[in-house]
Amino acid sequence: MSSTVIKLKEKIGYGFGDAASSMYWKIFTFYLAIFYTDVFGIPAAAAGTMFLVTRIWDTANDPIMGIIGDRTNTRWGKFRPYLLWIAAPFAIIGVLLFTTPDLSVNGKIVYAYITYTLMMMAYTAINVPYASLLGVMTAKSDERTSFASYRMVFAFGGSLLVVAIFQPTVDFFNNIVNVGAEVSYQLTMVVIGVIAIGFFLMTFSWTRERIKPPKNQESSLKEDFKNLLGNIPWFVILGAGVMTLIFNSVRDGVAMYYFKYYVVDETAISLFSATFAYSTLYLFLGQATNMLGVIMAKPVSARIGKRKTFMYAMFMAAALSVVFYFCDRENYFFIYLLQALISFCAGIIFPLMWSMYADAADYSQYKTGRRATGLVFSASSMSQKLGWTLGGSITLWLLAFFGFEANVAQTPETIQGIKYMMSFVPGVAALVSGAIMIFYKLSDDKMDEIIAELERRREAEK
Repeated sequence: MSSTVIKLKEKIGYGFGDAASSMYWKIFTFYLAIFYTDVFGIPAAAAGTMFLVTRIWDTANDPIMGIIGDRTNTRWGKFRPYLLWIAAPFAIIGVLLFTTPDLSVNGKIVYAYITYTLMMMAYTAINVPYASLLGVMTAKSDERTSFASYRMVFAFGGSLLVVAIFQPTVDFFNNIVNVGAEVSYQLTMVVIGVIAIGFFLMTFSWTRERIKPPKNQESSLKEDFKNLLGNIPWFVILGAGVMTLIFNSVRDGVAMYYFKYYVVDETAISLFSATFAYSTLYLFLGQATNMLGVIMAKPVSARIGKRKTFMYAMFMAAALSVVFYFCDRENYFFIYLLQALISFCAGIIFPLMWSMYADAADYSQYKTGRRATGLVFSASSMSQKLGWTLGGSITLWLLAFFGFEANVAQTPETIQGIKYMMSFVPGVAALVSGAIMIFYKLSDDKMDEIIAELERRREAEK
């Protein structure tokens, strides 16, 4: 096991999976809320409640999918097959999510509940197995951080791609093909879906599963949950992950409102037949500097440790978010500068979080003698979706609280509220995330000890 050489192709292949997921995730984060309120015509408060209510079922889906993955046995492994099986349904439901049937307001809300629930179920069915792959491709902690870094580089690469093409493609179908705003979103999702299917299939083809559960391990759901509940590092990562996603989703979710109603968005650059607004450049810059943060995650954490890197990055993001409140709407330089710095801080922690989940799976096996990789990694998807849902719901509820009305000039009180949501609200979430990580006790030295012991046990089983 220790002598297995991991080729660059496999790391790239693993990265393509998160490129596909992240394209959809950023569409949900940046565009779904404003699509619901300004295009589909759903009240902001109703959309916010829908985000939260649907998550009650969806939160249970994540550990269920982890359990199913742990008990799947095919010639391709436990987790890889789901990338093959779910890719097409994932893309199709994404198109339905941005389809706008001619219904009453109540009918639209029901349609949103159904399609959004199906979308999150499909996301769970493909993303929990994808995340779990990190725990079974290699036993080496440094290689896991490397895999996680490739994953996040490609994730933000997918985010950059979708930010660069989503709104221009919607505008192309709307203004050039002239099919109307509603159909333009639907056709754009067809384009995105085809790309996502190709990326998922490359991940399926280029990766391999190597780590197996102990040979004498019997299937016991009760024991798996008992061990999970005793896994303190898992709970720490879960809590920090939820707060990090709230931080990100509030900033990202309100960004389009910030530019449309406060900055008063307009065309910044025209390139061929495509136009790029100030908001597009803002989002693109955020994803680019996220990638720089991802690239720096491994060298920085190798020097000061994963825990300190995570904590310091979140504390810095909290401080910079507060400063963002004082940006004037015409001062693009400081808006973009702070966006770059905050996004860099956010980017650096994500590879560490995925690597820590793999460490938590090893820690559980070290303590209990049992391995439940899928169940442990279901926390990654659960925290991601729970944090994003809470952030999305908070965003829409706060918009309603501050008196937001779609497609009209906003009151000074509403504008003030939007500024709070771009600064103080995410800043508090980042601060709490960093504080939670203080309680993470799996140091790099401790993980070296754990990995060596698990390797010894695997050799003894041969």
